[in-house]
Amino acid sequence: MAERAVAVIQARLGSTRLPRKELKLIAGRPMIEQVVERTRSIPGIADVVLATTDSHADDELQEFARRKDLRCVRGSEENVLARFLLAVRETKAEAVVRITADCPLLDPEVSGLVLARYVAGRPGVVYVSNVHPPTYPDGLDTEVVSVWALEVAARETRLPSDREHVTPYIWSRPERFRLTNVAHDKDLSEHRWTVDTEADLEFVRKVFEALGPTSSKAGMSEVLKLLGERPELRDLNAGIRRNEGYDRSLAAERPL
Repeated sequence: MAERAVAVIQARLGSTRLPRKELKLIAGRPMIEQVVERTRSIPGIADVVLATTDSHADDELQEFARRKDLRCVRGSEENVLARFLLAVRETKAEAVVRITADCPLLDPEVSGLVLARYVAGRPGVVYVSNVHPPTYPDGLDTEVVSVWALEVAARETRLPSDREHVTPYIWSRPERFRLTNVAHDKDLSEHRWTVDTEADLEFVRKVFEALGPTSSKAGMSEVLKLLGERPELRDLNAGIRRNEGYDRSLAAERPL
C-alpha cells in the first residue's frame, strides 16, 4: 500500500531580498495562491499544508489558508525542519513533498514524476529530488522525503543550516540514506523561474501575462515554448545564482 504523501509548502513574509513576496500579485492573484493551486494538482498527494512561522508578521498567511480551506501549521521562524514535523503530525503523513512558496510556475506533472520515483523506490529509498544535480528549471524544484529521515535529521543535526533548509542533512549523506534523482533528458537548469528578487517577480509576471488565460495551468513545456518565441524575457532576471540563500547560510557557519 502506498504511503500517505503530504505536500508541505514553506512560507514566510519576512524574506530579506523580497519582503512579503508570497502576497505579491501575479496575474491578479497572490503568488501563494498560484503555488497552492499547482501543488494541489500534484498527482499522488493526500493533503497540502502551509507551514509558516509563529511570528505575528505571518498572521496574513494563516488568514489566507483559512480562506482557502488549507491546512496551516505555525512554528519556529529559523527551524523550518521543526515546522515540517508539525505538519507531519497534523496530517499523519508518512512521506513529505517539499515545496517552497516562491515557485508560481511549479509544474504538477514534474513534481508528480519525483513522487512517483519515490513510491517506486520504497522501502529502500528515503529521498528523491530533481535537484541533485539540477536539470529542471529553477522553480520546479521538488523533494520527496520519508518522515523517518526527517526525524533522524531533526534528532541528529547540530547545524542551523540543516534546520533552516530542511533536507541537507539527508541528501549530503548518501552513505547513510538511499537517495535518487529525477533528471530531465536535456539540462534546463540555466532557466530561472523562482521568485527571490524584484527581477524574478517581473519575469514571472511577464510570463503569466504572455500566456494569457491559460497561465494558471501552464506547465514546463508551455513556458519553454513561450521563451523560445520570446527569448528576451529571460534577460529580465539573468545572472542570479541558484541557491543563494543556502550558500549564505553555509557561509555564516564557517569559522572566521
